[in-house]
Amino acid sequence: MLAVTGSVFIVLGVVLLCGGAYLASLGGSLYYLLAGIGLAATGVLVFRGRRAALGLLSLVLIVTIVWSVIEVKFDWWQLLPRLDIWFGAAVWLLLPFVDRRLGKEAAGADAGRKALFASVAATLVVGAIALGQDYHDLHGEMPQQNMAATGAADSAGVAAGDWSAYGHSGHGDRYTPAAQITPANAGRLTQAWSYHTGDFKGPTDPGEIANEVTPIKVNGMLYMCTPHNIVIALNPDTGKEIWRHDPKINRDAAGYQHMICRGVSYWDANAPSPGSTPRADAATMECPRRILAPTMDGTLIAVNADTGATCKSFGDNGVVDLYKGHPVKRRGMLMPTSPPAVAHNIVVMAASVTDNESTDEPSGVIRGYDPVSGKLVWNWDPARPDETNPLTEGETYVRNSPNSWGVSSIDEKLCMVYIPMGNETPDTWGGRRNKNGERFNSAIVALDLATGKLKWVYQTVHHDIWDMDIGGQPTLVDIDTPKGKVPSLVATTKTGNIFVIDRRDGSLVVPAPEKPVPTDHVAAGDHVSPTQPFSALSFLPERNISETDMWGTTPFDQMACRIIFKNHRYEGPFTPQTVGEPGKGAIISPGPLGIFEWGGATVDPVRQILIVNPDYMGFQERLVPRALANAKGGTGGEMGLQPQTGIPFAVEIKPFLSPLGFPCQAPPWGYVAAVDLKTMKKVWMHKNGTTRDSAPVPIALPLGVPSLGGMMTTGGGVTFLSSALDYYIRGYDVSNGKVVWKARLPAGGQATPMSYVSDKTGKQYVVVMAGGHGSLGTSMGDEIVAFALPDK
Repeated sequence: MLAVTGSVFIVLGVVLLCGGAYLASLGGSLYYLLAGIGLAATGVLVFRGRRAALGLLSLVLIVTIVWSVIEVKFDWWQLLPRLDIWFGAAVWLLLPFVDRRLGKEAAGADAGRKALFASVAATLVVGAIALGQDYHDLHGEMPQQNMAATGAADSAGVAAGDWSAYGHSGHGDRYTPAAQITPANAGRLTQAWSYHTGDFKGPTDPGEIANEVTPIKVNGMLYMCTPHNIVIALNPDTGKEIWRHDPKINRDAAGYQHMICRGVSYWDANAPSPGSTPRADAATMECPRRILAPTMDGTLIAVNADTGATCKSFGDNGVVDLYKGHPVKRRGMLMPTSPPAVAHNIVVMAASVTDNESTDEPSGVIRGYDPVSGKLVWNWDPARPDETNPLTEGETYVRNSPNSWGVSSIDEKLCMVYIPMGNETPDTWGGRRNKNGERFNSAIVALDLATGKLKWVYQTVHHDIWDMDIGGQPTLVDIDTPKGKVPSLVATTKTGNIFVIDRRDGSLVVPAPEKPVPTDHVAAGDHVSPTQPFSALSFLPERNISETDMWGTTPFDQMACRIIFKNHRYEGPFTPQTVGEPGKGAIISPGPLGIFEWGGATVDPVRQILIVNPDYMGFQERLVPRALANAKGGTGGEMGLQPQTGIPFAVEIKPFLSPLGFPCQAPPWGYVAAVDLKTMKKVWMHKNGTTRDSAPVPIALPLGVPSLGGMMTTGGGVTFLSSALDYYIRGYDVSNGKVVWKARLPAGGQATPMSYVSDKTGKQYVVVMAGGHGSLGTSMGDEIVAFALPDK
């Protein structure tokens, strides 16, 4: 028994000693080196049956307690990996069948045994104190004047009870005035119906296949799409399928990086935009009500919203070829994952391109089409921003100009469309970018809806080499200010900055001063901006991450994370990309998934509340010289070694994880939070979600986990989120963020919920797609689920 125990202690001590010595050589903490010596020496004493082992281990444990509290105070989840192994080791030595083998007790008191008992008791006391601390949540209540506000929000033409666009309306606020569900009764929500699409991952599909769809409810039906772009209409009361339209996309394109459809759009000839008159040809039109949907193989299709039949007069037999005018034609390079924006008889269509594949990619051109004929009305190419007339025969768009892959928003009154811009690819080196297009990377762009002419642009990151592109749909809301209501645009970004902009002219409503950022060690041939805009409304952490923030389940993987951290450059946000050997490079935090991703924000425009779900996960990235990268190849995906052909470097991107696969950055990793738009102050912020479905052992530790998807708010004062890494949809009281309801989903819910009211019964439903996400590793499925209050 003692030989085995002593040997284990010695081995663990030597591992800690060696790792600690290496960490110390990197300028890291000396603790692990000293603890390794103490544990190894304890093992030797145990092996020899010496009771001095008890006293020595008690010293190790007491020193560890003091060191831990100095580093992280009484933060329970930070203390746990620092103390768990030593606490277990101490308890093991105190067990009678081990303790009695450690020699005979000397005359008088056994000081070592008492010391070890005292150190175990001290650990328990520290743990008990830590359990009562909360360093991460912000507890608060929304001001009563906000909660008591009354009046109707600008519906942007959406009929009462409907959800007629991806973000409810063209304003993208993800808010329904429906008020049947409240914090008082939300706990009674039950599943009303579910529907299986039958669309699953195929053998040739990419790893990043995901069900990110938010259905729309309009025309008495619920419309949605699947990852393979099958458009489906459901009965909103029963979930029964009414029709389905399969465009039979080319599924064998090897170049697909994603297989995603976030939603479809609706257009009605009798109400082409709020306040407008019906089209004169509405009565004779082939499809007076139509669904407009993108496909992954680069087309835009029009489907009869009543029957699911192809609208043959649209484009070429119901299909507009989005590759037309592009110099790059390879299937799979142009991937429209988000629905178009539609108003004023214009369909605004953008598309993503293959991230980090090469410099020979399709243009990021934004195009306006006629919703009836599919004829091109205008095109706005960021590399030729002043030339918006449709291309003439034989002309092509500028290859590889900045693209937009998120959902755009529309102000019908101002006749403007607001576009969240991505980057000119590749993302991580910008030495050869188009000079005209450079100012539109990672920017919000406002275009005239009728002509495509540029109205204004606001860039959120200058010369972005960190993949901080904008994926979230901008939210349009009229904000109460001392000077009256200001028509504003709220843009969440990966950097954690939330930019609040006057949507009329692009001026800032909330200040975003330029601040210095790191500028040294930039890769050859590139440059960085000496300053970046930092909004006064931001969820960027108040301090940079440090070695003490490294996490793990034990001291060993925590030490490994410290070594990884010390082997990488990190100077805070906007640390320049770094050329490095394997195991070295830069820590990019916020990382490419960002603090805010494509889910954007939800806004209660009546109560003037902004609600978001920020995430905090860093990544390891290193630039790989071209010769070495060509020798190794590349994945072509969003993780691992990505080729970036056409520039001097490939890039290796991977999550900042310990050797055991746990995040190196300490939790929480995911939150829900609210901002009072009247004051632009955070009111509450709570960690969200558990490790139940993401940890090796299905234990629901309330650490706060990342979420990939958006939130939705109701007039009844409840916000819903489904996209955390555990398979739950939750409802939160908007006044304080407390969870008032949750329900288990059959698969990952990496989508944004929506809500509507039945035209027949007046019942309010909350609907979410539970289909999982291939890249995140959540369970895949095909089920859309509806919840409602039970009948009385």
